[in-house]
Amino acid sequence: MGAVYFYHLTRQPLEETLPALLGKALENGWRVAVRGRDATHLARLDEQLWMGPEDGFLPHGLAGGRQDGDQPVLLTTGTERPNGALCVMAVDGADVSAEEVQALERVCILFDGRDEAALQAARSQWKALTAAGCAAQYWSEESGRWQKKAEA
Repeated sequence: MGAVYFYHLTRQPLEETLPALLGKALENGWRVAVRGRDATHLARLDEQLWMGPEDGFLPHGLAGGRQDGDQPVLLTTGTERPNGALCVMAVDGADVSAEEVQALERVCILFDGRDEAALQAARSQWKALTAAGCAAQYWSEESGRWQKKAEA
């Protein structure tokens, strides 16, 4: 049974935080689905991941290609995981179900702390997922480094 980790972004933007989390997931041997709501935003994330530092290359692709099943990291707006992802990283308020959390190794929900709608969506997801019995952790970077602030 997996767990859901909530990452409250207050200092670094998603574009800087996501590569670090993806690297840790890959180090754990997990394939990852980065799930968003906006295909245009995922395309921008795709470009930024390709332009990352040379020593931090993250093999990845956008969903919809012939090699989706081969991608260690697949950026998608869908709920399917053709790459066999054991970890889902939800951005832009993408939905995650309690059944998914329990079936996967890890679900990460990344949300912008400067966006009131994103904060409210994350709070709603926390309530729904913990009420369904999912193990959850809340992480904040407010102090300048990531700290676990709550656990359910």
